[in-house]
Amino acid sequence: MTEIANYITNDYKAIDSQETIAAAQGFFEEINFSHFPVIEDGVYIGSLIGDDLETFDYDKKVADYRYTLEHFFARTTMIWLDVLEVFAKNHTNLVPVLDDNNDYVGYYEMEDIIKFFHETPFLKEQGGIMVVQKEVLDYSMSQITQIVESNNGKVLGLFISDATVQTVQVTVKISLGPMNEIIQTFRRYNYEIISEHQEDNYINNLKERSEYLDKYLNI
Repeated sequence: MTEIANYITNDYKAIDSQETIAAAQGFFEEINFSHFPVIEDGVYIGSLIGDDLETFDYDKKVADYRYTLEHFFARTTMIWLDVLEVFAKNHTNLVPVLDDNNDYVGYYEMEDIIKFFHETPFLKEQGGIMVVQKEVLDYSMSQITQIVESNNGKVLGLFISDATVQTVQVTVKISLGPMNEIIQTFRRYNYEIISEHQEDNYINNLKERSEYLDKYLNI
């Protein structure tokens, strides 16, 4: 299990498919979750959407609306970035968790995952954030790390923060080091620097030359 698995909770029991819609409505009125897991004979069968309950017949059972359940979940072995992706893709503030045998073990709450994120070195440690961009077929995570470390920097974390069919943007957090040298090395390897940096002499020089040209043309 990953370290983030320590945040799996069972503060509320999963909704049983044989419960009435009225009972589920009452439950959602007490909590602030957008979804909540439903089990049938102990097996996870999907998540009930809180907003959908207003349109359901309160006399019926949750099982009668099985077709409306959403089927996203996380694994106990997932790293926190993958768990965060499940939250984002499904627009939810709660994610059910299954083990490798597909047994339901509990759920993650968004607030807990954000707390975990804030305790990671990526956010907690001092350093600089850089966003670089390159064509999809040309970029390499190992090359990005090598560029930073060859300039006596240390990578605290990196992830793909944006992507299109043609290009990929990678956000890198770098421990305090020679940022300008790192920037220029990225450029030599044909990476575009998307983020702005005070240490970026190249950009500063271009600005100075542009300002000089403007003054010259206005004489």
